[in-house]
Amino acid sequence: MTLSHAHGDPVKPARLVVLGAGGFLGRPLLAACAAAGVEAAGLGSRDLDLTDPAAGAQLAQRLRPADVLVFLAALTPDKGRDSSTLMRNLAMGRAVCEATRSVKLAQLIYASSDAVYSFATTLINEETPAIPTDLYGAMHRTRELMLAAEAKAPLAVLRLTAIYGADDTHNSYGPNRFARQALKDGRIALFGNGEETRDHLYVDDAVDLILKTAMRGSTGLLNLVTGKSESFRTVADLVAARSGRHVEVVPSARQNPATHRHFDVTNLMRAFPGTRFKPLADGLATTIGAIRG
Repeated sequence: MTLSHAHGDPVKPARLVVLGAGGFLGRPLLAACAAAGVEAAGLGSRDLDLTDPAAGAQLAQRLRPADVLVFLAALTPDKGRDSSTLMRNLAMGRAVCEATRSVKLAQLIYASSDAVYSFATTLINEETPAIPTDLYGAMHRTRELMLAAEAKAPLAVLRLTAIYGADDTHNSYGPNRFARQALKDGRIALFGNGEETRDHLYVDDAVDLILKTAMRGSTGLLNLVTGKSESFRTVADLVAARSGRHVEVVPSARQNPATHRHFDVTNLMRAFPGTRFKPLADGLATTIGAIRG
């Protein structure tokens, strides 16, 4: 199943409601809505604790019929990789399912992750079996299944690859951590020699695709990826070259086998023809400049 559109041309939603409004994607998505003249409302963890048993009913009270609900809220691996974190994330999914049974939404957009896929040497597309290898990936896959089975709303599942940009607070291994290490310490630490390859998506490009999904009333499944995977060594070298100072890129003894993910973007280009992504080198330069201030 891939993405299909309810609208041939973009149509502004009656209102877009963002769960996870204070996060790395939530803030720029709300800003993009304002720029596009789309009415939007944001809910963060301070507004509503989605892990609370009463959260489903509380969320329903904040929604209106015909809203588009964008489910970005999640506890990311930096908050915990254990079963307790898993269960809290699943409680959020349960609350969203419950709320959709009380309010008739125009659309539900779920921001999932490419962590639902195992590592492979072949190209990944939307038909590739989702076989997660850790609890974070298992959480996203379980929430996908929960929403598909129980949510009473037209559902779009967007599996996002690693997102980078200046305001990311997760400090996960990759562009954001490398940029901060380069500017603060003049040193980037790699696992092994950074042989692993990953796709990296600039935050503004991710937000643009999420908003397009809302404005086309899309349903189904789509991987939000650029289709260009680079090694972490390449990313580190690009960061070092654009940091404006001498930066040492430091390999380490490899503890685990190198893993890779490469994506086929045929379905994305079919869903959103003409999509162009910010080149990695340019995105890294913009990120470094913003972090430096």
